[in-house]
Amino acid sequence: MSKKYVLQAQTRELQGKGASRRLRHTGMVPAVIYGAGGEAQSISLRHNEMIRNLQEEAFYSQIITVDFGDRKEQVILRDLQRHPAKPIIMHADLQRISDDQEIRVHVALHFLNEEASKGVKEQGGAVNHSMSEVEVSCLPKNLPEFIEVDMINVEKGQILHLSDLKLPDGVSLPQLALGEDHDNAIAAIH
Repeated sequence: MSKKYVLQAQTRELQGKGASRRLRHTGMVPAVIYGAGGEAQSISLRHNEMIRNLQEEAFYSQIITVDFGDRKEQVILRDLQRHPAKPIIMHADLQRISDDQEIRVHVALHFLNEEASKGVKEQGGAVNHSMSEVEVSCLPKNLPEFIEVDMINVEKGQILHLSDLKLPDGVSLPQLALGEDHDNAIAAIH
């Protein structure tokens, strides 16, 4: 299944531009936790730990445990600000989650059997991806790490849409609830 992500955190009292700058010089990242009926809380995270986790695709869409030492909170990464020229994380926004409330998260699409598909192997086509991720709505326990798109039976000239995705149990696509006009293409073979 998916990897469990844990971030060590400390609460922080000092806020503002200067305090955040001083915090970054000590190897920490200023962040905020909000949502799920709780108060917004300013925290600091270890920069090296964040950089290491951000190298994994699943970190952006999976549940993260923030460990304060005496308590733990379940969150998802909502926003991330990076320095425009240096490999430095400037700030992170984390949203608390509740086990009984649906969340909306962007999940990566993994395309399988592209080179072995009918449209490529037999008909000489090329695969064109229109989307690399989709927004899903589900309870935290049903959150997929990624969604697989099997291209084996796709022929040249055929287009796969959002409605063609095989979603895990308890997972839905909010965009499809908006009507047929929002059933966007995800991939095609031309």
